[in-house]
Amino acid sequence: MITSNQNIGSLSCLPRVPLCDIKTPIEHMKNLSRIIGGGLLYVKRDDCNGLAFGGNKVRQLEFYFGEAINNGCDTIMMTGAVQSNFIRTAAAACRKLGLNCHAQLEERVDKHDLEYRNNGNVLLNNLLGATLYSFPEGENEAGADRRLEEIAQDLTKQGHSPYIVPMSPDHKPLGALGYIIAAQELLEQINEMKINIDEIVVAAGSGNTYAGLLFGLRALGSHIKVIGICVRRDAKQQYSRMQTRFEQIADLLDMEQLVPDEDIHLIDDYLSPGYGLANEDVYDAMSLGAHYEALILDPCYMGKTTAGLLDRACEGKEEKKNILMFHTGGSPALFGYADELRLKDKNKSNKWNIPNKY
Repeated sequence: MITSNQNIGSLSCLPRVPLCDIKTPIEHMKNLSRIIGGGLLYVKRDDCNGLAFGGNKVRQLEFYFGEAINNGCDTIMMTGAVQSNFIRTAAAACRKLGLNCHAQLEERVDKHDLEYRNNGNVLLNNLLGATLYSFPEGENEAGADRRLEEIAQDLTKQGHSPYIVPMSPDHKPLGALGYIIAAQELLEQINEMKINIDEIVVAAGSGNTYAGLLFGLRALGSHIKVIGICVRRDAKQQYSRMQTRFEQIADLLDMEQLVPDEDIHLIDDYLSPGYGLANEDVYDAMSLGAHYEALILDPCYMGKTTAGLLDRACEGKEEKKNILMFHTGGSPALFGYADELRLKDKNKSNKWNIPNKY
């Protein structure tokens, strides 16, 4: 089924296949709010949107799948890291919709142990019946897309009609549109709950979630500050990418670009040692999220985002800032990092001076 959407520019004219039918809940993080003091902390649980462990990729894929089905395609193709949440979610959506899934795993992370290579999202991809390929480079988006085109040509010769979900930023950002809808959903919820939000913290990887959310908020008249936590590239590179993304979204929706440069806030303090790897502060944030709020966080995306949330909360407690974090999922990838988690010193103090245990 393809459905119409909210009236923001030409959004209602673009085909969309709904992959989740519920508003994801907003939870008050009572324990961390109490311990840190100051304002209130909230989390929007986009990890709970119901499709194969959920996550932000569910919303992102709705418009890609809408276009694919509208074009009569029978096969979805995409590229991503070995522990890609995008590929796992696409494979699940394909099973629900009766489509084939062909996915390319890129060597983005210098990690070669068996758990990373075979567990987590890789295990789920195989369980869901995705056809997997390997690509030797991790930072060559254009090259990865070209290789997908070559595979697509072979599939076409075999009688299939493939649709490629592109990786490189030169293509129209259909994935960002899902978070324009999420922005409207969020504003409706906080109005219903009668809560005030001063800042939103969200991971910024491909940039589709961050760009769609910020563009959507501005299109709907909201001036809530949105902080992007860089998880793949540094803030300077990401800033330029986001400027392009906002222009692309405006063109796609046939409307004015609504996000001024001064509204783009990106932090790369938690990026080191790189994409798919984590430092001690990130592992501490993962432990604190689990111990105090029962949040299951991965080291690639949500561990870094939660470290950013804790810093923002501690810095803003005198102003009593209320901060909301989008939990964008990724929990299956956690099982690819079991060795690192086993080696972590759980009794070590952390930079926020929050006890690791009750």
